[in-house]
Amino acid sequence: MQDVQKEIADLSEKLRELNHQYYVLNQSNVSDYEFDMLLKKLQDLEEKYPQFIQENSPTKRVGGDITKKFPTVIHKYPMLSLGNSYSKEEIIDFETRIQKLTTDQIKYVCELKYDGVAIGIQYINGEFYRAVTRGDGTKGEDITANVKTIRTIPLKLKGDYPSDFEIRGEIFFPLENFKRLNQEREKEGLPLFANPRNTASGTLKMQDSSVVASRGLDCFLYGVYGDDIVIDNHYDLVNKAAEWGFKTPPVKERYIELVASIDGILDYINHWDTKRKELPFEIDGVVIKVNNYDQQNQLGFTSKSPRWAIAYKFKAERVSTVLNEVTYQVGRTGSITPVANLEPVLLGGTTVKRASLHNADIIEELDVRIGDTVFVEKGGEIIPKIVGVDESKRTNPNQLNFIENCPDCGSVLVRKEGEANHYCPNENGCPTQIKGKIQHFISRNAMNIDGLGDETIELLYNEGLIRNIADLYDLKKDQVLPLERMAEKSADNLINGIEASKEIPFEKVLFALGIRFVGNTVAKKLAKAFKSIEALSSATLEELVEVDEIGDKIAESVIDYFSVESNLEIINRLKEAGVQLEIQEQEGASDLLAGSVFVVSGVFQQFSREEIKKSVELHGGKISSSISSKTTYVLAGDKMGPAKLQKAEKLGVKIISETDYLEMIN
Repeated sequence: MQDVQKEIADLSEKLRELNHQYYVLNQSNVSDYEFDMLLKKLQDLEEKYPQFIQENSPTKRVGGDITKKFPTVIHKYPMLSLGNSYSKEEIIDFETRIQKLTTDQIKYVCELKYDGVAIGIQYINGEFYRAVTRGDGTKGEDITANVKTIRTIPLKLKGDYPSDFEIRGEIFFPLENFKRLNQEREKEGLPLFANPRNTASGTLKMQDSSVVASRGLDCFLYGVYGDDIVIDNHYDLVNKAAEWGFKTPPVKERYIELVASIDGILDYINHWDTKRKELPFEIDGVVIKVNNYDQQNQLGFTSKSPRWAIAYKFKAERVSTVLNEVTYQVGRTGSITPVANLEPVLLGGTTVKRASLHNADIIEELDVRIGDTVFVEKGGEIIPKIVGVDESKRTNPNQLNFIENCPDCGSVLVRKEGEANHYCPNENGCPTQIKGKIQHFISRNAMNIDGLGDETIELLYNEGLIRNIADLYDLKKDQVLPLERMAEKSADNLINGIEASKEIPFEKVLFALGIRFVGNTVAKKLAKAFKSIEALSSATLEELVEVDEIGDKIAESVIDYFSVESNLEIINRLKEAGVQLEIQEQEGASDLLAGSVFVVSGVFQQFSREEIKKSVELHGGKISSSISSKTTYVLAGDKMGPAKLQKAEKLGVKIISETDYLEMIN
């Protein structure tokens, strides 16, 4: 057993080092396959020997924890915001004021002002302990499970780190990952996210940490706080933190720079005002700080911000151009999006030809008209948007009216009360909606049908072979083989992929149907609550809203879907084809724990933590990641944190052992 424990420890350490090399140092010393095999080996060992699982194992990176509520934590060191400046004159005044307040020689650290989410992470004895948002500066929210999935943040440190300290920085959405996420949403007919900063913030508050893990957030860490810090200045301490394993702003790329005068500060600002367009992430300015900690303490604070630091914010780049035309796009759900077609203009290093006008309300608010000279900015440095009109150059007296009919099928558009968007109601007759629904149905997170892509769907639709998702299951090899670019192997892959999709579980089928507002998480909850498509289709509004996190909006959408005769016909055809439209009851399932909420923590002797969680759900119980007044039991294993035990005792929540639990289900 000692050999097994050592193997787990050695594997964990090797994976941590490879992770650091790849994500922080941009070095790739093994192939992705080799890394995945090492990780799989560690997962297998941890599953077999759960008593040796390390609290901050590399396997935690994939996420999977569900957090219903993020507990509030009071900051030991307040997270104050900085004063903002938009002019270089104010920066000169700031530096002059600093010089008057002290006779010492002053050095300044200049840093990029990352446009993301401020985070504070506590490490105890070199181990990741807790991650907390800025909140109101005095207290923030504990989002530990989600932050652990960010691969550039170490779970275990190396070197001569302090025993207990907090490091602060900014979590952000890399532009490439943000673009990929929006491309995926566009394919699924979902509204696009407006900018990386807000999307990063929303992602970090998601309840399912595996979704957070899939999005590829990143982080720079650069502020160290603790009672036993021996280094006396910010610049050296940031570089020291890099030795402990943190991804800190690199000196070589000038993400951080030490200067000794106002000239150095202004040179740094001017450099990044131009070069920021080349960065793979967003910044909205730079931050200037007095470097020495004693000097910082001498200068002190106002009630809201430190006197020894200031932020210089760049002005959003804006250009003017002519609006030539407005066209309208139809999404998978029938949502109509107006698109401004512009006279090409250079903005933020790229040529902009189109911008979103979002909906009829935005068009009315802007009072934009064809031929207008409009002002365009990049919202969040990513998506071009029209922010105003130069009315002095207006030549067109006619207001722009939103279209009344679908540009694809001619159906009269509808707009539900309380919603901003117009919709085409012809879901099963509008070509764009039909193809969009099929594309969603076959996608990786839904039916995951190999051999089918957007081009093949377009081809099958144009040939008249498919008009809805059920038609896929009627396809024969001899029908698809004659199609353009369809070889024998491609045809086999397509037919085999469709056949294999009949084994996809009910909750994924439910998501694949494309019911409005029913995403992956909602589909799982509905499938678990109603067990079958028959039960769900006959559910009342009252029964639907009784399900956890299902509100009136989702419930009404589900009822609307099942009220359409053509949707019921498609479901019947899917049933006849053998698609899974009910939950397959697992062996040993029961309702012994129905109505009970469990928090599972610590290391167990007979099962891994994940196995116990699955067992709780198998017997009808619910799993929560945090203890609250709604918790029924805390299932406590070895090495459970004392804070959780204290909280459970304070709230009067019953604490049970692994033996107690086994007696409950046997």
